[in-house]
Amino acid sequence: MAPLLLGAVLVHDGGGEAVAVRLTEVEAYAGAADPGSHSFRGRTDRNATMFGPPGHLYCYFTYGMHHALNVVCDAPGIATGCLLRAGEVVQGLGLAHRRRESPPGKARRERLRPLADVALARGPANLAQVFDATRATTDGADLCATRGPWQLWMPDASVDPAAIRTGPRVGVTGEGGDGATYPWRFWLAGEPSVSAYRPAAARAPRLGR
Repeated sequence: MAPLLLGAVLVHDGGGEAVAVRLTEVEAYAGAADPGSHSFRGRTDRNATMFGPPGHLYCYFTYGMHHALNVVCDAPGIATGCLLRAGEVVQGLGLAHRRRESPPGKARRERLRPLADVALARGPANLAQVFDATRATTDGADLCATRGPWQLWMPDASVDPAAIRTGPRVGVTGEGGDGATYPWRFWLAGEPSVSAYRPAAARAPRLGR
């Protein structure tokens, strides 16, 4: 499913100005078969949406700062999903800029120069922010509802496989971070909105008390 999402357009229209992002980078997560997945150790309150029906958004909060969006991909009970890592804002540029540069509930960010359009949804936290997505408002949202605020428009034609690149996932440590076994980050070659790859930093072991 992950490479099929490349070129798809995710749209959110909450009744006002809509924001739409053409997806250029995603990562695949294979549930119980994937040590890098949130659902590897089973169902929790946090990851319950991944165990539900496909075609819904799984939104989670990470590092105490950011939200991220995933598309649930498999049958109920099989918790696989695709993390939406980056994309190009193709509708609602003004609103996307306002959300990135002055996030709700946070002080306005002072910049020496305006944020570039191609950087608005570069990286999973930024992508979620241009949609103002939060766990409370977005987790479990139905992408297939006829009149729902969220829509996922698949491309009219499949992306040329020659334009798709693959590699290790970002920020995944341990076995799941092995790029030879899990080359499950997919992106469109030459797209400036794609995020830069950074290997995960190994965490220091916790000392017992």
